[in-house]
Amino acid sequence: MPVEGSDERKQTNEIGMFVPLLDTIEIKDKLITADALLTQRKLARYVVQRGAHYHFTAKGNQATLQNKITLLFQDRKAPDFVELTPPDHGRIETRRIWCCEALNAYLDFPHVAQVFLIEREVLHKKSGKQSTEIAVGLTSQSPAQASPQQVLRANREHWTIENRCHYVIDWNFDEDRSRIRTGHGPENVTRLRRFVVGVLNLVGDKKTSISEKMAKLNRNTRMVFDYLRMTKNSARPAGA
Repeated sequence: MPVEGSDERKQTNEIGMFVPLLDTIEIKDKLITADALLTQRKLARYVVQRGAHYHFTAKGNQATLQNKITLLFQDRKAPDFVELTPPDHGRIETRRIWCCEALNAYLDFPHVAQVFLIEREVLHKKSGKQSTEIAVGLTSQSPAQASPQQVLRANREHWTIENRCHYVIDWNFDEDRSRIRTGHGPENVTRLRRFVVGVLNLVGDKKTSISEKMAKLNRNTRMVFDYLRMTKNSARPAGA
């Protein structure tokens, strides 16, 4: 009998939490973005049935889907849109995107309206080294609803949020060096940390950094109650 590893448990938990999480919020007319783990037919149907749209990435967990999209763009011509970002941290990034409706009737994926391929080229100014990454995906937004530029922006904004969250958690909680490794401990603790970051981002002065807010809340039970609105006489934090 195969033993379910911690990575598999994490994936199962994330997929299982997707729908209950979205059940609690209004998503009509919103665009739901997700990485490859959540590129699931059931979740695509759910999102569209709620009146929203999806923007998913296709990778190894959906190998057939990934291969079909990649093959479509194998002999791609000029990109539909090119974005050149200013030098940041010593690197120049060029993003190119191709979009197409040709697979809509052939892909076994609900409500797909167009597929896309994004090519990200990074030039490191100091070393002169250059790297290229390819990502493919699909969205329920038609070309009339989302131009290539808008599809590229949705993809970039998703990873900007994702990377920002990882950076904040690693910097403020030193998560990479956490010694919690037994059972469901790592999963539970990392979810608590993400909950904390979410609360701190939503509540209080928007100009105050996460680390500054954490320092103020440290050993101040009264202020923690105010942030979480846990008592009837909780005061709303400044800026909330």
